[in-house]
Amino acid sequence: SLCGQEWSQCPGQTGKHEHRNKLSVCNKICYAVGGAPYQITGCALGFFLQIYLLDVAQLDPFYASIILFVGRAWDAVTDPTVGFLVSRSPWTRFGRMLPWVVLSTPLAVLSYFLIWFVPPFEEGKVIWYLFFYCIFQTLQTCFHVPYSALTMFISSEQKERDSATAYRMTVEVLGTVLGTAIQGQIVGMATAPCLPGPADIAAGLNSSLSVGLNASAPVISLDDTKTAYMIASGVICIIYVLCAIVLFFGVREKKGETLISPMGFFQGIKLVMGHGPYAKLVMVFLFTSLGFMLLEGNFALFCSSTLGFRNDFQNILLAIMLSATLAIPFWQWFLTRFGKKTAVCAGSLSVVPFMILVVCMKSNLIITYIVSFAAGVGVAAAFLLPWSMLPDVVDDFQVQNPDSTGHEALFYSFYVFFTKFASGVSLGISTLSLDFAGYISRGCSQPEEVAITLKVLVSAAPIGLILIGLVILYWYPITEERRQGNRKLLQELRDEADSETDSTELVNMI
Repeated sequence: SLCGQEWSQCPGQTGKHEHRNKLSVCNKICYAVGGAPYQITGCALGFFLQIYLLDVAQLDPFYASIILFVGRAWDAVTDPTVGFLVSRSPWTRFGRMLPWVVLSTPLAVLSYFLIWFVPPFEEGKVIWYLFFYCIFQTLQTCFHVPYSALTMFISSEQKERDSATAYRMTVEVLGTVLGTAIQGQIVGMATAPCLPGPADIAAGLNSSLSVGLNASAPVISLDDTKTAYMIASGVICIIYVLCAIVLFFGVREKKGETLISPMGFFQGIKLVMGHGPYAKLVMVFLFTSLGFMLLEGNFALFCSSTLGFRNDFQNILLAIMLSATLAIPFWQWFLTRFGKKTAVCAGSLSVVPFMILVVCMKSNLIITYIVSFAAGVGVAAAFLLPWSMLPDVVDDFQVQNPDSTGHEALFYSFYVFFTKFASGVSLGISTLSLDFAGYISRGCSQPEEVAITLKVLVSAAPIGLILIGLVILYWYPITEERRQGNRKLLQELRDEADSETDSTELVNMI
């Protein structure tokens, strides 16, 4: 009886609770592997889809901009909707999040593969790419939103969740390297030669361009380039499936609070967006993501068209991603030492000088590699550190709204939505800007207006957006002291709930 009343103070109870919620290294690795498909496909699409639609599928820049924008804007419906549906999903013997991951994977990889297939017809080609791009975005949402919310269900210990998130950050950066390497290296070996434009012909450079660019290399046709894109997408699809299998069999989803407040979809939106810290964090992430997505989406074209590194741009992109991977341990230490808010600010600002330098210097391959490698250090922090702040916001919401539970998926779905929305807006605006500037598909040279536009898109515009995001971050209210206080309070509530459960079990045994 005494032990039943004071169970939380009985010897060994704390150790039992911690052991129950402790994750093994294998669990953390399997959980982290689940984040790779989103980063691999996202990196391949972000870096290469624009140049693929323009130079391989040979779509008009105006129609390419429509595909890129509408495909991402479609997530304005799918992300919050899937988040709402996930939050209302019943518990199964496999969990509440994992079934979404498994069931969405087969159709997701099929639609991804068809994005990189050039159909054998001209009329309807725009509809083809728009349809499969939207389908893939929807199915990937059905994978990534539940996966992101799974963070809250792998353990009730904040320390364990933070550790698993660190593993996830590392694997996701490795995923960006893998996506860049697979897509870039396979496609880079089969890049079709450029075509002299009107300005080149008028200047009598047709012959010299052809000789200079293609004489020493084997003849590569546009069909070879199309095949290379399909091979790369096939490899990525296989990795996508393998990662989903590892996640499903390697992670055990723990049954958390399944009692969901009886509210509708729009009430749920109002609830999560009405939480001040979350709204501020979302706006920070929106502006900084928009800036870095502009850089990501246009850097390949900038390297090939403006700097003239048509045959080296994929290696430059790989240097950025490798640098970002190597920087993850440093930023993890920095985050622990100085706090998450300071880490995001420092990481975002660290890439600004290199954005300025890359457009001001003359075309030099070695210097471009050095600048790109250095910029990757900041890219890692700016892309991934804001994700480490999201569990803190969810915990803060739970402390302030203890009677409103089961909305984790909604928080994560809007976060994912703003990432994709930023990508869609950036790619749509940039491709449309190139259309107005007079971009020439597969052109050996581009009008001066195109060079100016690309410099704005990879430097001035991203810097302005990042600075706006950091100004909003200044007013973000969850400090390290508040975060630790929330963590302590929630742990006390969980310990109390566990004590009551164990007390009940002991009484029943007696």
